[in-house]
Amino acid sequence: MTNLVIDRLGGQGDGVADTAQGPVYVPFALPGERVNAAVEGGKATLMALLEASPNRVEPACRYFTECGGCAIQHLAEKPYRAWKHDKVAQALASRGIEQAVSDLVPGQPRSRRRAVFSARRTENGAVLGYNRASSHTIIDIAECPVVLPEIEAALGMLRALASLVGNNRDAFHVMATHTASGLDIAIDGAGPLSEATRRLASNFVIREKLARLSVDGEIVIEPRKPVVQFGMATVATPPGGFLQAVEAAEEAMAGMAAAHLKRAKKVADLFAGAGAFALRLAKTADVHAVEGDAAALAALDRGFRSTPGLRRVTVEKRDLFRRPLTFKELNAFDGVLFDPPRAGAEDQSKQIARSDVPYVVAVSCNPATLARDLCILIDGGYALKSVTPVDQFLWSPHVEAVALLEKPRRRR
Repeated sequence: MTNLVIDRLGGQGDGVADTAQGPVYVPFALPGERVNAAVEGGKATLMALLEASPNRVEPACRYFTECGGCAIQHLAEKPYRAWKHDKVAQALASRGIEQAVSDLVPGQPRSRRRAVFSARRTENGAVLGYNRASSHTIIDIAECPVVLPEIEAALGMLRALASLVGNNRDAFHVMATHTASGLDIAIDGAGPLSEATRRLASNFVIREKLARLSVDGEIVIEPRKPVVQFGMATVATPPGGFLQAVEAAEEAMAGMAAAHLKRAKKVADLFAGAGAFALRLAKTADVHAVEGDAAALAALDRGFRSTPGLRRVTVEKRDLFRRPLTFKELNAFDGVLFDPPRAGAEDQSKQIARSDVPYVVAVSCNPATLARDLCILIDGGYALKSVTPVDQFLWSPHVEAVALLEKPRRRR
């Protein structure tokens, strides 16, 4: 056993003790605390809390420290928000970007409209919950303070469904999405369904009034189209398709984007998904939505065509990692928004940097790749106007951010 004093909070929420042998990471420890820990290499297991931080609070969930879904429920709200804010600020500073980061848009408990649970069938039914941190062990849960109450109330039902469709002892995933039509359930990795199981599962869905059940991307039964609202548009989302996890966070990010692009009359929405941004921006601008996922793009297009009052929306299926829009193509627009996966949009940013599009919005779920892409844009002549972190994934190490940039348009 080793006595350690925690000096700072690491990027994943671990307490970090800076020792002569290097940093030691202690999960669930906070800066200023003195702990007794079992140390192996640079990783430690907290054995005893000898001196607690005044910023330590009671966790919101009884499964915290067992379940790997949350990393940092034990930190008071003010320093927690500062930690999330500083993750973005430090990523920018590491790239030499001098920009004050705006206050964090806070997350709220019981707000996640989508959650992915791990499940496994056992002799006594199914276990369903989240994996223990750095483990394949599933912590069976009866409650979760992060998800919407409608999802939390359905945990028992989801466990019964997992027991029904799981046809081996391997772990699989159960994604539950709350929509205006009811819960949309997408199961992945449970194995192929027999005809008998398919019938039983279909009867289960009807009895429980679920909107849809899909297994490995195939719709088993869809009593009602699962729909979500993107501004004025109602969109029927594809099975397992990308959706911002918290509706309020999506609205906050879309609001920042719309305010920045208010003068733009023709906007390119890159990595557009099913249209969370495009269909809102189409209230005041013509929008060209580019996305590599055909099902998401089709959902976006249907949402546009069924919504009166929007400006023109065109769609293009295109792999923007392999074939980004060129600067010549981008010059047809006076606004660009891009919201790539965690890997960011390096090649696409290089093309935007060469363009003369006056207004750009960068949305990111990874501060490190956002900072890299912003460097490219700044080197290309863009002025960074603001960066706002958004806490969409409460009590996790993840943080979203929205960056707004401008460039004087060259006369042609």
